[in-house]
Amino acid sequence: MTATEAPFLEYRALAPMWPACDVLVVGGGSAGSAAAIAAAKAGARVVLVERYGFLGGTGVMVLDTFYGFFTPGSVERKVVGGIPDLVVDRLAKHGAVLKRPNTYGAGAGWTYDPERLKVVWDDLLSEAGVEVLLHTHFVDVVRVEGRVAGAVVATRRGLVAIPAGVVIDASGDAEVVARAGGSFEDSGALGISQSLTTTFKMINVDVPRATAVPKNALWEAMQAGAESGGYDLPRREGSAHITPLSGVMVTNMTRVAGVDATDTRALATAERDGRRQAFEYARFLRDKIPGYEAAELGSLATQIGVRETRRIRGLYWLTRDDVTRAAKFPDAIARCGAPIEEHHAGGDTRWEYLPDGETYDIPYRCLVPQDVHGVIVAGRCLSASHDAHASVRSIGQCLAMGQAAGTAAAMVRGGDFRSIDIGALRDRLAALGAIL
Repeated sequence: MTATEAPFLEYRALAPMWPACDVLVVGGGSAGSAAAIAAAKAGARVVLVERYGFLGGTGVMVLDTFYGFFTPGSVERKVVGGIPDLVVDRLAKHGAVLKRPNTYGAGAGWTYDPERLKVVWDDLLSEAGVEVLLHTHFVDVVRVEGRVAGAVVATRRGLVAIPAGVVIDASGDAEVVARAGGSFEDSGALGISQSLTTTFKMINVDVPRATAVPKNALWEAMQAGAESGGYDLPRREGSAHITPLSGVMVTNMTRVAGVDATDTRALATAERDGRRQAFEYARFLRDKIPGYEAAELGSLATQIGVRETRRIRGLYWLTRDDVTRAAKFPDAIARCGAPIEEHHAGGDTRWEYLPDGETYDIPYRCLVPQDVHGVIVAGRCLSASHDAHASVRSIGQCLAMGQAAGTAAAMVRGGDFRSIDIGALRDRLAALGAIL
């Protein structure tokens, strides 16, 4: 028995052991996929586990746009770079992406074909040398002398233990940190979680006529339709936008409020409600909005879109004040210029903008749990308040955080994330093309 195998004895009766890796990434969404690529590029042996049969997470299951790359002010600034650019460039080579203007307030975005993005992620992780385990669910952490040293995962053939030098929690729900006993703020338990949304795709749309409808006219029609009693439309200012596909528009309209998305029963109910709402909004579009007369609901999101669940308590807690005053930090690993965009339970959305053209820094410390060793997070489960999270959760920032977490994990390997050389980390990120 080797020293590496010894801590896994308690699992051996249940779970055969996978070969050890330097970095284990839990979650193959935007943050996790970018993290895995960054760590592998830095020379680490990387294993990524993902519960679905594809990579990309919310970016392929729910959305078709990367927001957060650009500031939404009067002078547009690009604030995300490096591996995120690599993804966009690869989509462009396939003719599967377009830059969509700042129509609804969050800034310009990269709108793409989600099905092509799945293949782009496959290619990029394969080229980087990452071992990807799809259809694999995180179950538990393995602790060695007070630190996380791997995980137990569920496969189609049963449980498997994966030893790792460090673990990146890119689960979105801080599953690794929570399972390891780390501190977090549970927005669902507090009743402050942002609403959930089931997006849907409309096909056979007369796109020129549909896009000629101003957003205020669309919103007024929603309000009138709901007040008439003819349509059940909880959200009255949803959006519909162009795509790279002919005759196809994608929506962000439904609203399922008051859901703790870590509660299985509540999430199941939300899924059903989101699907019901989607067909109601599609009926409204066909009946009331020019360009949709012959359109049909072509597909629903793979799952309901979850904006907020657990947010870890890290070495720094990003606040609303940090966002609105455009705070700068010496340990910055990414930038964000996105507004606070809170999808609350009402019919509208609360927007609060930074000073025009400004950005704030995302500190490295927001990725490091304050009371769990051997783990770093990436994506929407970072250490941030409810209001700050409503800005920093954009996919552009999740990609940038993943790039930083993966680079840090390769630097640390089996060491301590708290003792990392921040200057060296920032230098490596800059060399990748990150905008700091």
